Amino acid sequence: MSSLVLVEDAEGIRTIRFNRPDKKNALTREMYAAAAEALESGDTEQSIKVFIITGTDGIFTAGNDIGDFMERPPHVGGGDMPPVERFMRALLEVKKPVVAAVDGLAIGIGVTLLMHCDIVYCSDRATFKTPFVDLALAPEFGSSQVMPQMFGHAVAADLLMLGATWDANRALQTGLVTGVHSADDLAGAAHFAASVMAAKAPGSMRAAKALMRTPPEDLSDRISREGGMFAELLRSEEFAEAAAAFMERRLPDFSRFG
Repeated sequence: MSSLVLVEDAEGIRTIRFNRPDKKNALTREMYAAAAEALESGDTEQSIKVFIITGTDGIFTAGNDIGDFMERPPHVGGGDMPPVERFMRALLEVKKPVVAAVDGLAIGIGVTLLMHCDIVYCSDRATFKTPFVDLALAPEFGSSQVMPQMFGHAVAADLLMLGATWDANRALQTGLVTGVHSADDLAGAAHFAASVMAAKAPGSMRAAKALMRTPPEDLSDRISREGGMFAELLRSEEFAEAAAAFMERRLPDFSRFG
């Protein structure tokens, strides 16, 4: 595992930390590959229930390392999968919950990756910018579709076309982030949210995430899809444990489930 991406497992939570502060955590091929590996392997490990993606003090990530990209420009979706695409697909496809903790600078993919996380907290000193058009490039990581869906076209254009810089309050107002905390409290807030989710039934958590990530469909079809998952989970050992805990007036223990 790269020293530029630190991976720590504790209490069912895998923390993936961008660790290149001298370069503002600018992401290289090596870092993308390491982060992708941490997501892919953790998604298959029973002991891992939740992921946290974060950076270092005052810096989430300045986005792509331009020199690294210029040396070997990636072609996402163009054949051989470059490390950045491997990371994108790993984050897009991971079945377990992902919490992001953004302190300070978040640029480019440092913003667009947040749309594929489930809970996003930022510090009150966080700033967000997607300078793709400023660099004569196009939006990436599905942002041209997901941002207008999340914010509406005009608000998305503020980021993707005007290249505006958003502060923490603007990010909260638009729904880019879940909550804003002081820099000192950010890690604790992210860990608390992750620990709450880690204690819940993992099969149910995966089902909820899968349903929320399913593309829009006819409401009747969605109700049927939910009903199928609901019926399947009613027959699960996880539900049996939840029901027993309710009847016995105790907290359920889902630790043996993966």
